[in-house]
Amino acid sequence: MGNHPKKKTTVDIYGQQYSIIGTESTSHVRLVASIVDDKMREISSANPMLDINKLAVLTAVNVVHDYLKVKEQLEKLEMQLKEKD
Repeated sequence: MGNHPKKKTTVDIYGQQYSIIGTESTSHVRLVASIVDDKMREISSANPMLDINKLAVLTAVNVVHDYLKVKEQLEKLEMQLKEKD
């Protein structure tokens, strides 16, 4: 499993501070927080009447949607590579 020490990184997402504890680098955690913040602001600007809870859920739905599209693309590429062998 590895012996990575846990670190605490404080980030700002949509005007709120969060302490993230994990083994990832501070720069990685800040990048993730920045992407979440950007996505929340993008959705909020298109839907200014959303409360914070609905905004957070819509952000999660959008991010998971993007993740699944990328995962599908990766699986297709892996299949194409196997077919060439």
